[in-house]
Amino acid sequence: MEPQAVKSNLVLILDYGSQYTHLITRRIRSLSIFSLCISGTSSLKSITELNPSVIILSGGPHSVHAAGAPCFPDGFVEYVEKNGVFVLGICYGLQLIVQKLGGEVAVGEKQEYGRMVIEVVKDCGWLFRGKKVGDKQVVWMSHGDEAVKLPVGFEVVARSEEGGIAAVENPRRRFYGLQYHPEVTHSPEGMELLRHFLFDICGVTAGWKMEDVMEEEIKVIKGMVGPDDHVICALSGGVDSTVAATLVHKAIGDRLHCIFVDNGLLRYKEQERVMGTFETDLHLPVTCVDASVQFLSELKGVTDPEKKRKIIGKEFISIFDAFAHDLEKKLGKKPTYLVQGTLYPDVIESCPPPGSGRTHSHTIKSHHNVGGLPKDMKLKLIEPLKLLFKDEVRELGRILDVPVAFLKRHPFPGPGLAVRIPGDVCQGNALDVLRQVDEIFIQAIKDAGIYDEIWQAFAVYLPIKTTGVQGDQRTHSNAVALRAVTSQDGMTADWYYFEHKFLDDVARKICNSVRGVNRVCLDITSKPPSTIEWE
Repeated sequence: MEPQAVKSNLVLILDYGSQYTHLITRRIRSLSIFSLCISGTSSLKSITELNPSVIILSGGPHSVHAAGAPCFPDGFVEYVEKNGVFVLGICYGLQLIVQKLGGEVAVGEKQEYGRMVIEVVKDCGWLFRGKKVGDKQVVWMSHGDEAVKLPVGFEVVARSEEGGIAAVENPRRRFYGLQYHPEVTHSPEGMELLRHFLFDICGVTAGWKMEDVMEEEIKVIKGMVGPDDHVICALSGGVDSTVAATLVHKAIGDRLHCIFVDNGLLRYKEQERVMGTFETDLHLPVTCVDASVQFLSELKGVTDPEKKRKIIGKEFISIFDAFAHDLEKKLGKKPTYLVQGTLYPDVIESCPPPGSGRTHSHTIKSHHNVGGLPKDMKLKLIEPLKLLFKDEVRELGRILDVPVAFLKRHPFPGPGLAVRIPGDVCQGNALDVLRQVDEIFIQAIKDAGIYDEIWQAFAVYLPIKTTGVQGDQRTHSNAVALRAVTSQDGMTADWYYFEHKFLDDVARKICNSVRGVNRVCLDITSKPPSTIEWE
């Protein structure tokens, strides 16, 4: 699916570095409108080629007064006015509009951060049509600068309780601005305003469906992969790579060749469970390689987290390379393409933030890139999910008949249980103990009916011994920690509030069922300051 294929009602977001920019994209897509996000300093050509109906200028941490402050390209205003494109500026985006169209932005006398109350001050305004002068609503603000003089033709339609400008508009020129974030849940009426702006003011139609995405992507893959070309895919057992492989398989059949590697760091009965899904439910052509001895022998005695990750990555590349060469001998030709489950947040994150001073891209997450593959493989990439968010991938998987229970699985890290055993993963029987504890914890969560409320839950093996009393005997055994978090996208997270009885039952079951454990701890740290995983 290329952006040009769905551009007729495209809402394009120019990103100026706000932490909420991704959320704008997601909110708009939830209205069945296709939305893309590109750098706020993109060239005019990049914007015009996408032919958007609406452009949203995001918020950002910059001041429009600062030297080198990011801005839309020269010719932008002329382009949108000539082509009838609607523009909405949010926070920094509003200030850009005001400054570049002849108004004035100054450092605010009072900075406005967090929940604030705004009041409608114009009856016949477009942004708050249906509202009356004096109507109030709670919004989320985050700004130090403020518009103090508007360009000619603009009017204030809402102000904050402090008297600051909260919303402006110039319907004739199709420019609108909000000095708050309508996309966050802290602005309870924000989605209503976005819906009104897009449908009623801009006249956008809701026609973007995941079924259309699937058909378009299948068409693209068939056009890309030649009739004699073969494609390989490394399956992790996660949602992204599985949905990507299922989509490609639907397009080209058994010219797709998948490999699933058991590195000895998987969860309880993981190989058995995921291979059952691949073969029985999805009918994917998958080769399962049990390389647990190879991985664990290399990891034995290694305690540094980064070194563990590098060893795991190196061994995986070695196995993947051998798989590709074996496939070449079998087929009589080299495979041409590699399938990756890259998602849209990875694509967005690979662009340097405007105003950061960087000219290079960030590295896409390690479990999504193939930076270490041997150069002689020269594989071309197929990234069928590169314009989708995680929830959209799950929806696509549902349409492709991937089992719902599989689609709802919690994320699992690429290095597996290696990052859930601080220190040497081969110490004692740490892996077996951790698998048992984790299985009890996850099954208890499922039995309690709260699995879908949690973004990620798992157990951690602590490399310490503690004193206990079990069976009237003094014990000196291991402690384990339980971790469960809620999150929208894994970038930030809060720890999950379990009922005390649930925790009591789980702790008792773990200590009574798993030999070698006499203490259960609960991790109640959010992200930040902690990461979700322990290493």
